[in-house]
Amino acid sequence: MVAHLQQLLRHTRVEQIVGDVIRLRATGVALGDMAEVENTDGEVSLARVIGLDQNLVSLQVFAGGKGLSTDATVRFLGRQLDVVYSPNILGRIFRGSGEPMDGGPDLSGDPHVKVGGPTVNPVMRVMPTKMIETRVPMIDLFNCLVESQKIPIFSVAGEPHNNLLARIGFQADADVLVFGGLGLIFDDYHFFRTAFEEHGVFGRTVMFVNQASDPLVERLLVADMALAVAEKFAVEENKRVLVLLTDMTAYADAMKEIGVAQERIPAVRGYMGDLYTQLAQRYEKACDFKGAGSVTILTVTTMPGDDVTHPVPDNTGYITEGQFYLHGGILDPFGSLSRLKQHVIGKSTREDHSQIMNTMIRFYSEAAEAQRKQAMAFELSSFDEKLLKYGGLFRERFMDISVSMGVTEALDLCWKTLAECFEPQELLMKQHLIDKYFPKLAVPSPTSEE
Repeated sequence: MVAHLQQLLRHTRVEQIVGDVIRLRATGVALGDMAEVENTDGEVSLARVIGLDQNLVSLQVFAGGKGLSTDATVRFLGRQLDVVYSPNILGRIFRGSGEPMDGGPDLSGDPHVKVGGPTVNPVMRVMPTKMIETRVPMIDLFNCLVESQKIPIFSVAGEPHNNLLARIGFQADADVLVFGGLGLIFDDYHFFRTAFEEHGVFGRTVMFVNQASDPLVERLLVADMALAVAEKFAVEENKRVLVLLTDMTAYADAMKEIGVAQERIPAVRGYMGDLYTQLAQRYEKACDFKGAGSVTILTVTTMPGDDVTHPVPDNTGYITEGQFYLHGGILDPFGSLSRLKQHVIGKSTREDHSQIMNTMIRFYSEAAEAQRKQAMAFELSSFDEKLLKYGGLFRERFMDISVSMGVTEALDLCWKTLAECFEPQELLMKQHLIDKYFPKLAVPSPTSEE
């Protein structure tokens, strides 16, 4: 009853405006409730309750606090934030407020789904056993992306992480693609939209975009909207959904700014003490649902100063199941890790996958050592020369993120590369696999005297 009355009451005494946050006194309001703020000039903006201190309510104004008067009128709507959900949202682009920004047909009459909410009951989760083929060799061969996995791309500013994320998006074996852009500059937004359109996946894609010039609070809502829609597609439509979010560091920075506006006491490097909890609540939406589809989450997390101990990547590493480490324009095989790859390698892929993965990385590690010996002018053995040749081929054929090939094709190319550089007995692999897959033409033919 009190909450209902709050919807009818118009509060006209805004006590404080700090940046995009306004404070006033009200009762019967819940955390996360939506409100309408009408300025003295008649302009109306949405706001969301982000803090409660007894009867002192803090609201984040979507349109920002610039030009807002303390005489503004606030009306609480008595509901949480929701977002439109139906098959009609595929091929559409939405703002962080949930409103369409592509000029398409009106969707206000379509069903809506509540944003946020708890993660899935553990008894409804299925053990991950299916691989998502991305056609990126450094992922498919060495650190497989598994359905229902949550995994970030660790990168630094200037690295082509958006190119990699887009490539995975339009090449990945998934039914639905949900993209969330967090604080994107226009060029990046245009790049993602164009990439999805040109590669024919836009019709099964829904985009939620917060640009750098958009209100800060919408940046925090994009991830929740994307995940709410993804969960609906997975549970109700039995779809295999891939969620792409970039950049989670911008997301964390937005939380920090709002925390400062709320006069909260910061923890490490200015970030709030609940950073881990806030990130985990989003990442834990990844799930393979029993009797339904799945949600897989792939994000970009930029590391300021290439510092992996920075609070955002540091906390992320504890939550997620590995990381793809993008360094120097390539996916670093030594910094990358997928903790779920053992569930699919050799099971949903070919029998030689495990042996090939280990052998290729072992030789590349030795090639890196041989390269250091060469740089320091040490004498190289004949085997070192083979390793140097192998290292060059490995970088050219597999490490470039623009390389695209299926996992079976990539495994065959691995055998071809090994055969061009080494003898079969030098591989130290299971003999039956060598007999079956090692290119026969690469084996020296016996002479007539033999």
